[in-house]
Amino acid sequence: MTMTVANGGRLRGLALRLWTVPVVVAVWEAAARAAESVYFPPPSAILARLRELWFSGPPARLFLSDAALADFLPSLGRMFGGWALACLGGIALGVAIGRSKTLAGYVDPLIEFGRAIPPPTLIPLFVVLFKADARMQVATIVYGVVWPVLVNSVDGARYVDRLHIETARVFGLSRAERLTRVILPAAAPKIFAGLRLSLSLALILMVVAELAGSATSGIGYELLYTQQNFDLPGMWGTIALLGVLGFLLNSSFLVVERRTLSWHRRAGRTK
Repeated sequence: MTMTVANGGRLRGLALRLWTVPVVVAVWEAAARAAESVYFPPPSAILARLRELWFSGPPARLFLSDAALADFLPSLGRMFGGWALACLGGIALGVAIGRSKTLAGYVDPLIEFGRAIPPPTLIPLFVVLFKADARMQVATIVYGVVWPVLVNSVDGARYVDRLHIETARVFGLSRAERLTRVILPAAAPKIFAGLRLSLSLALILMVVAELAGSATSGIGYELLYTQQNFDLPGMWGTIALLGVLGFLLNSSFLVVERRTLSWHRRAGRTK
């Protein structure tokens, strides 16, 4: 009974937060029809073209069209592949730097220098190194995504309560056990904050790399193709698809984060 009430409360909260969406769409529809501008088609035309481009396939393929299979899935593969590589490297290196003052003294200036360079400016370098293919796009995503994960991992590992570390030593925990049972759990909120930010950046850099790297497939390629062929409803539909994708990724990550860090919130309430 309690779970049912809680779920009902969440649904009501979601409805209250999303009530502006149909209002904005209705205003947009009316304004676009009144303006009759070819550059700003109404949402009804955009949705129709969006369905035609991406969701006109058979039910067995979850209604995904041939274009979706050729562009949507490869883009997601490159995005999640680059994000996963950056997260693994950023967490491992960040925890090592956060727990070593000596190492931090050497690499902190390099980190500040590297994170200040906009990833799109390095695309020509990545093209030379990897050619204009999927490797270049993944490299662009990895470079741009690794910094928020790295910086948050450093902060999380650096400011672990010394009392927890000393208690673990008193109980005879090895270095590996202190890492997995004390340091990583204590740094987890900071690490998850970096992971969430990096996921949004991965989506952005995926599109940027596909636009700048002369890709032959992907969402960015489809966006550029529709723009060059003056298919404005298709262009706006692809932009809307990216917005929905970003919303779904962020919402899904928040669910995982809440469940993973539920113990941390409970511990905070007991203090």
